Amino acid sequence: MRSRHFMGASMLVRVIPSTIIAATLMTAPAFAQAPAPKAPTAPVAPAAPVQTVPSPANAPDPTFDEGTAQRIAAALLSYSALEVRGGWPTVPASSKLVPGGSGPEVAVLRERLAMSDDLAPEHIRGEAYDSTLAAAVRRFQARHGLEETGTVGPKTLAALNVPVTRRVRQLAASLDRLAALDFQFGQRYVVVNLPAAFVEAVVGNKVVRRHVVQVGRPDRPSPTLTTHITTVNLNPTWTVPLGILKKDVIPKMRKDPGYAARMHMRVLDGAGNDVDPRNVDWNSDRAPNFTIRQDSGNWNALGAVRIDMPNPHSVYMHDTSHKEFFSADYRFQSSGCTRVENPRDLAAWVLEETPGWSRREIDAAIAKGQKVDVRVAHKIPVAWIYLTGWATRDGSIHFRDDIYGHDEKRDLVAELRPSMATAARASGFVLQSADTRATELKPVSYLDSQ
Repeated sequence: MRSRHFMGASMLVRVIPSTIIAATLMTAPAFAQAPAPKAPTAPVAPAAPVQTVPSPANAPDPTFDEGTAQRIAAALLSYSALEVRGGWPTVPASSKLVPGGSGPEVAVLRERLAMSDDLAPEHIRGEAYDSTLAAAVRRFQARHGLEETGTVGPKTLAALNVPVTRRVRQLAASLDRLAALDFQFGQRYVVVNLPAAFVEAVVGNKVVRRHVVQVGRPDRPSPTLTTHITTVNLNPTWTVPLGILKKDVIPKMRKDPGYAARMHMRVLDGAGNDVDPRNVDWNSDRAPNFTIRQDSGNWNALGAVRIDMPNPHSVYMHDTSHKEFFSADYRFQSSGCTRVENPRDLAAWVLEETPGWSRREIDAAIAKGQKVDVRVAHKIPVAWIYLTGWATRDGSIHFRDDIYGHDEKRDLVAELRPSMATAARASGFVLQSADTRATELKPVSYLDSQ
Protein backbone atom coordinates (compact mmCIF):
# COMPACT_ATOMS: atom_id res chain seq x y z
CA MET A 1 0.00 0.00 0.00
CA ARG A 2 1.41 3.40 -0.94
CA SER A 3 1.89 5.64 2.07
CA ARG A 4 2.50 9.33 2.51
CA HIS A 5 3.68 10.96 5.69
CA PHE A 6 2.37 14.22 7.14
CA MET A 7 5.39 16.23 8.33
CA GLY A 8 5.78 17.09 12.00
CA ALA A 9 5.58 20.48 13.67
CA SER A 10 9.13 21.73 13.33
CA MET A 11 9.50 20.92 9.64
CA LEU A 12 6.07 22.24 8.75
CA VAL A 13 6.52 25.63 10.35
CA ARG A 14 9.95 26.17 8.80
CA VAL A 15 8.51 25.45 5.36
CA ILE A 16 5.64 27.91 5.66
CA PRO A 17 7.57 31.24 5.53
CA SER A 18 9.93 30.31 2.70
CA THR A 19 7.72 28.31 0.35
CA ILE A 20 4.03 28.21 1.15
CA ILE A 21 3.56 31.84 2.15
CA ALA A 22 5.78 33.38 -0.51
CA ALA A 23 4.35 31.28 -3.32
CA THR A 24 0.80 31.84 -2.17
CA LEU A 25 1.12 35.59 -1.86
CA MET A 26 2.70 35.92 -5.30
CA THR A 27 -0.21 34.12 -6.89
CA ALA A 28 -3.16 35.04 -4.68
CA PRO A 29 -4.00 38.73 -4.10
CA ALA A 30 -6.32 39.96 -1.38
CA PHE A 31 -9.90 38.71 -1.28
CA ALA A 32 -11.50 41.65 -3.01
CA GLN A 33 -9.21 41.18 -6.01
CA ALA A 34 -9.31 37.40 -6.26
CA PRO A 35 -11.72 35.48 -8.49
CA ALA A 36 -14.46 33.66 -6.68
CA PRO A 37 -13.72 29.96 -6.21
CA LYS A 38 -16.05 27.44 -7.68
CA ALA A 39 -18.79 26.21 -5.42
CA PRO A 40 -18.11 23.03 -3.40
CA THR A 41 -19.20 19.88 -5.17
CA ALA A 42 -21.01 18.64 -2.10
CA PRO A 43 -22.25 20.25 1.13
CA VAL A 44 -19.85 19.67 4.00
CA ALA A 45 -22.38 19.09 6.75
CA PRO A 46 -25.96 19.55 5.50
CA ALA A 47 -28.80 19.59 7.98
CA ALA A 48 -30.42 16.49 6.49
CA PRO A 49 -27.66 14.71 4.56
CA VAL A 50 -27.94 11.67 2.38
CA GLN A 51 -24.99 9.30 2.25
CA THR A 52 -24.09 8.30 -1.27
CA VAL A 53 -21.00 7.01 -2.99
CA PRO A 54 -19.94 9.75 -5.43
CA SER A 55 -18.69 8.78 -8.84
CA PRO A 56 -15.01 9.54 -9.50
CA ALA A 57 -15.99 12.50 -11.68
CA ASN A 58 -17.80 14.40 -8.93
CA ALA A 59 -16.19 13.00 -5.77
CA PRO A 60 -15.42 15.87 -3.36
CA ASP A 61 -11.97 16.73 -2.09
CA PRO A 62 -11.06 15.53 1.40
CA THR A 63 -10.95 17.80 4.42
CA PHE A 64 -7.52 16.47 5.35
CA ASP A 65 -4.77 15.55 2.90
CA GLU A 66 -1.09 16.30 2.42
CA GLY A 67 -1.81 19.86 1.27
CA THR A 68 -4.24 20.87 4.01
CA ALA A 69 -1.69 22.63 6.21
CA GLN A 70 -0.33 24.64 3.29
CA ARG A 71 -3.82 25.72 2.25
CA ILE A 72 -4.72 26.74 5.81
CA ALA A 73 -1.52 28.79 5.98
CA ALA A 74 -2.46 30.59 2.77
CA ALA A 75 -6.01 31.20 4.03
CA LEU A 76 -4.60 32.52 7.30
CA LEU A 77 -2.53 35.10 5.47
CA SER A 78 -5.48 36.21 3.35
CA TYR A 79 -7.73 36.62 6.38
CA SER A 80 -4.94 38.43 8.28
CA ALA A 81 -4.66 40.94 5.42
CA LEU A 82 -8.42 41.37 5.47
CA GLU A 83 -8.24 41.99 9.21
CA VAL A 84 -5.59 44.68 8.66
CA ARG A 85 -7.96 46.43 6.26
CA GLY A 86 -10.70 46.51 8.90
CA GLY A 87 -12.57 43.28 8.25
CA TRP A 88 -16.03 42.95 6.76
CA PRO A 89 -19.20 44.92 7.49
CA THR A 90 -21.90 43.76 9.90
CA VAL A 91 -25.02 42.57 8.09
CA PRO A 92 -28.14 43.94 9.79
CA ALA A 93 -31.05 41.67 10.59
CA SER A 94 -33.80 42.30 8.06
CA SER A 95 -36.82 40.59 6.59
CA LYS A 96 -35.56 41.73 3.19
CA LEU A 97 -32.64 39.30 3.19
CA VAL A 98 -34.54 36.77 1.11
CA PRO A 99 -34.67 36.17 -2.64
CA GLY A 100 -36.76 38.92 -4.19
CA GLY A 101 -36.00 41.44 -1.45
CA SER A 102 -34.21 44.73 -1.95
CA GLY A 103 -32.79 47.61 0.04
CA PRO A 104 -29.57 48.91 1.61
CA GLU A 105 -29.31 45.77 3.80
CA VAL A 106 -28.97 43.72 0.63
CA ALA A 107 -26.17 46.02 -0.53
CA VAL A 108 -24.31 45.33 2.74
CA LEU A 109 -24.85 41.59 2.25
CA ARG A 110 -23.35 41.82 -1.24
CA GLU A 111 -20.28 43.61 0.09
CA ARG A 112 -19.88 41.07 2.90
CA LEU A 113 -20.06 38.06 0.58
CA ALA A 114 -17.70 39.62 -1.95
CA MET A 115 -15.08 40.13 0.74
CA SER A 116 -15.05 36.39 1.50
CA ASP A 117 -15.11 35.37 -2.18
CA ASP A 118 -18.62 33.94 -2.05
CA LEU A 119 -19.77 36.60 -4.51
CA ALA A 120 -17.72 37.60 -7.56
CA PRO A 121 -16.41 41.21 -7.41
CA GLU A 122 -18.39 42.26 -10.49
CA HIS A 123 -21.62 41.58 -8.57
CA ILE A 124 -20.78 43.61 -5.48
CA ARG A 125 -22.98 46.58 -6.41
CA GLY A 126 -26.76 46.65 -6.18
CA GLU A 127 -29.62 46.38 -3.71
CA ALA A 128 -31.56 43.52 -5.31
CA TYR A 129 -31.57 40.02 -3.81
CA ASP A 130 -31.38 38.21 -7.14
CA SER A 131 -30.51 34.65 -8.11
CA THR A 132 -26.78 35.46 -8.22
CA LEU A 133 -26.86 36.66 -4.63
CA ALA A 134 -28.91 33.64 -3.54
CA ALA A 135 -26.28 31.35 -5.07
CA ALA A 136 -23.57 33.26 -3.17
CA VAL A 137 -25.49 32.78 0.09
CA ARG A 138 -25.76 29.05 -0.60
CA ARG A 139 -22.02 28.92 -1.21
CA PHE A 140 -21.42 30.66 2.11
CA GLN A 141 -23.81 28.28 3.86
CA ALA A 142 -22.04 25.25 2.41
CA ARG A 143 -18.68 26.52 3.67
CA HIS A 144 -20.10 26.89 7.18
CA GLY A 145 -22.03 23.63 7.40
CA LEU A 146 -25.43 25.32 7.24
CA GLU A 147 -28.54 24.26 5.39
CA GLU A 148 -28.25 25.64 1.86
CA THR A 149 -31.45 27.66 1.60
CA GLY A 150 -30.14 30.76 -0.17
CA THR A 151 -31.98 32.83 2.46
CA VAL A 152 -30.32 34.63 5.36
CA GLY A 153 -31.93 33.11 8.45
CA PRO A 154 -30.73 33.55 12.06
CA LYS A 155 -27.93 30.95 11.85
CA THR A 156 -26.62 32.28 8.55
CA LEU A 157 -26.77 35.85 9.85
CA ALA A 158 -24.81 34.85 12.95
CA ALA A 159 -22.12 33.17 10.81
CA LEU A 160 -21.91 36.20 8.49
CA ASN A 161 -21.28 38.47 11.46
CA VAL A 162 -18.51 36.45 13.09
CA PRO A 163 -15.58 38.91 13.17
CA VAL A 164 -12.66 38.23 10.87
CA THR A 165 -10.44 38.26 13.97
CA ARG A 166 -12.15 35.09 15.20
CA ARG A 167 -11.78 33.46 11.79
CA VAL A 168 -8.05 34.25 11.91
CA ARG A 169 -7.90 32.62 15.34
CA GLN A 170 -9.67 29.52 14.05
CA LEU A 171 -7.31 29.11 11.11
CA ALA A 172 -4.23 29.70 13.26
CA ALA A 173 -5.38 27.24 15.92
CA SER A 174 -6.27 24.61 13.31
CA LEU A 175 -2.87 25.01 11.67
CA ASP A 176 -1.16 24.64 15.03
CA ARG A 177 -3.05 21.44 15.80
CA LEU A 178 -2.15 19.96 12.41
CA ALA A 179 1.50 20.84 12.98
CA ALA A 180 1.43 18.73 16.14
CA LEU A 181 -0.19 15.79 14.34
CA ASP A 182 1.77 12.76 13.19
CA PHE A 183 -0.27 10.89 10.59
CA GLN A 184 0.71 8.29 8.03
CA PHE A 185 -1.47 8.78 4.96
CA GLY A 186 -2.39 5.81 2.82
CA GLN A 187 -4.06 5.19 -0.52
CA ARG A 188 -7.16 4.51 1.60
CA TYR A 189 -7.69 6.38 4.86
CA VAL A 190 -10.45 7.70 7.14
CA VAL A 191 -10.84 11.15 8.69
CA VAL A 192 -13.29 12.33 11.35
CA ASN A 193 -13.42 16.11 11.71
CA LEU A 194 -14.98 16.54 15.15
CA PRO A 195 -16.28 20.15 14.89
CA ALA A 196 -17.90 19.35 11.52
CA ALA A 197 -19.39 16.06 12.82
CA PHE A 198 -18.71 13.99 9.73
CA VAL A 199 -16.44 11.13 8.71
CA GLU A 200 -14.82 10.78 5.29
CA ALA A 201 -13.52 7.64 3.61
CA VAL A 202 -10.78 8.70 1.19
CA VAL A 203 -9.34 6.79 -1.75
CA GLY A 204 -6.69 8.31 -3.99
CA ASN A 205 -7.22 11.87 -2.70
CA LYS A 206 -10.99 11.77 -3.24
CA VAL A 207 -13.82 11.29 -0.77
CA VAL A 208 -15.75 8.18 -1.76
CA ARG A 209 -17.97 8.12 1.33
CA ARG A 210 -19.03 10.89 3.70
CA HIS A 211 -21.18 10.03 6.70
CA VAL A 212 -22.78 12.25 9.29
CA VAL A 213 -21.65 11.37 12.80
CA GLN A 214 -22.48 12.18 16.40
CA VAL A 215 -19.44 13.02 18.48
CA GLY A 216 -18.80 13.77 22.15
CA ARG A 217 -20.72 16.29 24.18
CA PRO A 218 -18.79 19.38 25.31
CA ASP A 219 -18.56 17.92 28.81
CA ARG A 220 -17.37 14.57 27.37
CA PRO A 221 -15.40 15.62 24.29
CA SER A 222 -14.15 13.20 21.70
CA PRO A 223 -10.33 13.13 21.62
CA THR A 224 -8.08 13.81 18.68
CA LEU A 225 -6.02 10.79 17.66
CA THR A 226 -4.23 8.96 14.87
CA THR A 227 -4.28 5.18 14.62
CA HIS A 228 -5.41 2.35 12.31
CA ILE A 229 -8.70 0.54 11.81
CA THR A 230 -8.01 -3.10 12.54
CA THR A 231 -11.34 -4.84 13.14
CA VAL A 232 -15.03 -4.65 12.37
CA ASN A 233 -17.21 -6.08 15.16
CA LEU A 234 -20.65 -7.32 14.12
CA ASN A 235 -23.31 -7.66 16.83
CA PRO A 236 -20.82 -6.36 19.40
CA THR A 237 -21.22 -6.53 23.13
CA TRP A 238 -20.55 -3.33 25.05
CA THR A 239 -18.39 -3.21 28.14
CA VAL A 240 -19.42 -0.01 29.89
CA PRO A 241 -16.38 2.29 30.31
CA LEU A 242 -15.52 3.32 33.85
CA GLY A 243 -16.42 6.95 33.26
CA ILE A 244 -19.90 6.13 31.95
CA LEU A 245 -20.28 3.51 34.68
CA LYS A 246 -19.71 6.12 37.37
CA LYS A 247 -21.60 9.00 35.75
CA ASP A 248 -24.57 7.20 34.24
CA VAL A 249 -25.10 3.54 35.08
CA ILE A 250 -24.40 3.42 38.83
CA PRO A 251 -26.72 6.38 39.60
CA LYS A 252 -29.50 4.60 37.70
CA MET A 253 -28.79 1.32 39.48
CA ARG A 254 -29.08 3.09 42.82
CA LYS A 255 -32.57 4.23 41.93
CA ASP A 256 -33.64 1.02 40.21
CA PRO A 257 -31.72 -2.28 40.61
CA GLY A 258 -33.81 -3.70 37.76
CA TYR A 259 -32.23 -1.26 35.31
CA ALA A 260 -29.47 -3.71 34.33
CA ALA A 261 -31.92 -6.47 33.42
CA ARG A 262 -34.10 -4.15 31.34
CA MET A 263 -31.07 -2.91 29.44
CA HIS A 264 -29.79 -6.49 28.88
CA MET A 265 -26.71 -5.73 30.97
CA ARG A 266 -24.77 -8.32 32.93
CA VAL A 267 -22.85 -7.51 36.12
CA LEU A 268 -19.54 -9.39 36.29
CA ASP A 269 -17.04 -9.76 39.11
CA GLY A 270 -13.27 -9.71 38.74
CA ALA A 271 -13.23 -13.32 37.56
CA GLY A 272 -15.86 -12.70 34.90
CA ASN A 273 -18.64 -14.45 36.81
CA ASP A 274 -22.21 -13.19 36.72
CA VAL A 275 -23.37 -11.31 39.81
CA ASP A 276 -26.99 -10.63 40.74
CA PRO A 277 -27.25 -6.82 40.62
CA ARG A 278 -29.76 -6.97 43.48
CA ASN A 279 -27.00 -8.28 45.72
CA VAL A 280 -24.70 -5.33 45.03
CA ASP A 281 -24.66 -2.28 47.26
CA TRP A 282 -24.53 0.35 44.55
CA ASN A 283 -23.97 3.07 47.14
CA SER A 284 -20.68 1.53 48.32
CA ASP A 285 -17.22 2.41 47.12
CA ARG A 286 -16.86 -1.13 45.73
CA ALA A 287 -19.56 -0.65 43.08
CA PRO A 288 -17.13 0.55 40.34
CA ASN A 289 -15.09 -2.65 40.84
CA PHE A 290 -17.72 -4.59 38.94
CA THR A 291 -17.76 -4.85 35.16
CA ILE A 292 -21.04 -4.22 33.36
CA ARG A 293 -21.41 -5.68 29.90
CA GLN A 294 -24.38 -5.22 27.59
CA ASP A 295 -25.38 -8.16 25.40
CA SER A 296 -25.61 -7.96 21.62
CA GLY A 297 -28.97 -6.97 20.17
CA ASN A 298 -31.16 -4.09 19.09
CA TRP A 299 -30.89 -2.65 22.60
CA ASN A 300 -27.11 -2.47 22.52
CA ALA A 301 -25.63 1.02 22.78
CA LEU A 302 -23.20 0.19 19.97
CA GLY A 303 -25.92 -1.05 17.63
CA ALA A 304 -25.01 -3.76 15.15
CA VAL A 305 -21.57 -2.52 14.07
CA ARG A 306 -18.43 -1.31 15.77
CA ILE A 307 -15.34 -0.22 13.83
CA ASP A 308 -12.40 -0.80 16.13
CA MET A 309 -9.11 1.13 16.26
CA PRO A 310 -6.54 0.69 19.04
CA ASN A 311 -5.97 3.95 20.94
CA PRO A 312 -5.29 5.06 24.52
CA HIS A 313 -8.74 6.65 24.84
CA SER A 314 -10.69 3.42 24.19
CA VAL A 315 -12.90 5.14 21.63
CA TYR A 316 -14.15 3.82 18.30
CA MET A 317 -16.78 4.35 15.60
CA HIS A 318 -20.06 2.52 15.95
CA ASP A 319 -23.74 2.17 15.20
CA THR A 320 -26.32 3.54 17.64
CA SER A 321 -29.91 3.06 18.70
CA HIS A 322 -30.29 6.86 18.93
CA LYS A 323 -30.59 7.64 15.24
CA GLU A 324 -32.83 10.64 15.81
CA PHE A 325 -29.80 12.90 16.37
CA PHE A 326 -28.36 12.41 12.89
CA SER A 327 -30.89 14.74 11.26
CA ALA A 328 -30.30 17.49 13.83
CA ASP A 329 -28.07 20.51 13.32
CA TYR A 330 -26.45 19.85 16.70
CA ARG A 331 -24.69 16.47 16.66
CA PHE A 332 -22.59 16.54 19.81
CA GLN A 333 -24.42 13.95 21.87
CA SER A 334 -22.09 11.01 22.55
CA SER A 335 -19.83 10.23 25.48
CA GLY A 336 -16.64 10.42 23.40
CA CYS A 337 -17.02 7.77 20.70
CA THR A 338 -18.19 8.53 17.17
CA ARG A 339 -21.66 7.30 16.22
CA VAL A 340 -21.96 6.82 12.47
CA GLU A 341 -25.08 7.09 10.36
CA ASN A 342 -25.43 4.09 8.01
CA PRO A 343 -22.47 2.30 9.64
CA ARG A 344 -23.01 -0.88 7.60
CA ASP A 345 -22.12 1.08 4.46
CA LEU A 346 -18.94 2.36 6.06
CA ALA A 347 -18.12 -1.13 7.36
CA ALA A 348 -18.56 -2.53 3.84
CA TRP A 349 -16.06 0.04 2.54
CA VAL A 350 -13.62 -0.80 5.34
CA LEU A 351 -13.86 -4.49 4.43
CA GLU A 352 -13.64 -4.01 0.65
CA GLU A 353 -10.17 -5.56 0.57
CA THR A 354 -11.09 -8.33 3.03
CA PRO A 355 -12.23 -11.44 1.09
CA GLY A 356 -15.68 -12.80 1.91
CA TRP A 357 -17.08 -9.67 3.50
CA SER A 358 -19.27 -7.75 1.08
CA ARG A 359 -22.31 -5.82 2.26
CA ARG A 360 -24.40 -8.97 1.68
CA GLU A 361 -22.18 -11.05 4.00
CA ILE A 362 -22.21 -8.28 6.60
CA ASP A 363 -26.01 -8.14 6.62
CA ALA A 364 -26.28 -11.93 6.78
CA ALA A 365 -23.92 -12.13 9.75
CA ILE A 366 -25.78 -9.40 11.61
CA ALA A 367 -29.09 -11.16 10.97
CA LYS A 368 -27.81 -14.27 12.76
CA GLY A 369 -27.40 -12.22 15.93
CA GLN A 370 -24.07 -13.73 16.91
CA LYS A 371 -21.00 -11.70 17.75
CA VAL A 372 -18.42 -11.80 14.95
CA ASP A 373 -15.03 -10.05 14.83
CA VAL A 374 -13.67 -9.47 11.32
CA ARG A 375 -10.02 -8.52 11.00
CA VAL A 376 -9.39 -6.19 8.08
CA ALA A 377 -6.98 -7.51 5.47
CA HIS A 378 -5.02 -4.25 5.43
CA LYS A 379 -5.05 -1.81 8.34
CA ILE A 380 -6.55 1.53 7.37
CA PRO A 381 -5.06 4.78 8.73
CA VAL A 382 -7.61 6.87 10.62
CA ALA A 383 -7.37 10.36 12.12
CA TRP A 384 -9.79 12.16 14.41
CA ILE A 385 -8.91 15.81 13.94
CA TYR A 386 -10.19 19.12 15.28
CA LEU A 387 -10.33 21.69 12.48
CA THR A 388 -12.60 24.68 13.02
CA GLY A 389 -11.08 26.31 9.95
CA TRP A 390 -9.66 24.62 6.87
CA ALA A 391 -9.32 25.00 3.11
CA THR A 392 -10.00 22.47 0.37
CA ARG A 393 -8.37 22.11 -3.03
CA ASP A 394 -11.24 23.86 -4.82
CA GLY A 395 -10.30 27.11 -3.07
CA SER A 396 -13.10 27.06 -0.49
CA ILE A 397 -12.34 28.03 3.12
CA HIS A 398 -14.56 26.27 5.65
CA PHE A 399 -15.43 27.10 9.24
CA ARG A 400 -17.26 25.36 12.09
CA ASP A 401 -18.08 26.33 15.66
CA ASP A 402 -15.41 25.71 18.28
CA ILE A 403 -17.70 23.33 20.16
CA TYR A 404 -15.05 22.23 22.69
CA GLY A 405 -13.40 25.63 23.15
CA HIS A 406 -10.01 24.39 21.95
CA ASP A 407 -9.37 27.52 19.90
CA GLU A 408 -9.80 29.72 22.95
CA LYS A 409 -7.33 27.56 24.90
CA ARG A 410 -4.58 27.94 22.34
CA ASP A 411 -1.84 29.82 24.17
CA LEU A 412 0.11 30.82 21.06
CA VAL A 413 -2.67 32.61 19.20
CA ALA A 414 -1.88 35.96 20.80
CA GLU A 415 1.66 35.79 19.42
CA LEU A 416 1.05 34.11 16.06
CA ARG A 417 -1.76 36.30 14.76
CA PRO A 418 -0.21 39.77 15.29
CA SER A 419 3.05 38.53 13.77
CA MET A 420 1.38 37.63 10.49
CA ALA A 421 -0.89 40.68 10.45
CA THR A 422 2.02 43.03 11.18
CA ALA A 423 4.13 41.49 8.44
CA ALA A 424 1.26 41.76 5.98
CA ARG A 425 0.81 45.44 6.84
CA ALA A 426 4.53 46.28 6.71
CA SER A 427 5.49 44.48 3.53
CA GLY A 428 2.43 44.70 1.33
CA PHE A 429 1.36 41.16 2.17
CA VAL A 430 4.77 39.54 1.71
CA LEU A 431 5.93 37.80 4.88
CA GLN A 432 9.71 37.96 5.24
CA SER A 433 11.48 34.72 6.14
CA ALA A 434 13.53 36.70 8.67
CA ASP A 435 10.40 37.01 10.83
CA THR A 436 11.00 33.85 12.83
CA ARG A 437 8.33 34.25 15.48
CA ALA A 438 6.03 31.90 13.58
CA THR A 439 8.75 29.25 13.55
CA GLU A 440 8.90 28.98 17.32
CA LEU A 441 5.79 26.83 17.63
CA LYS A 442 6.12 23.71 19.72
CA PRO A 443 3.96 20.59 19.30
CA VAL A 444 0.83 20.95 21.39
CA SER A 445 -1.41 18.04 22.35
CA TYR A 446 -5.12 18.71 22.48
CA LEU A 447 -6.02 15.16 23.46
CA ASP A 448 -8.82 15.02 25.99
CA SER A 449 -7.49 14.04 29.41
CA GLN A 450 -10.17 11.37 29.64
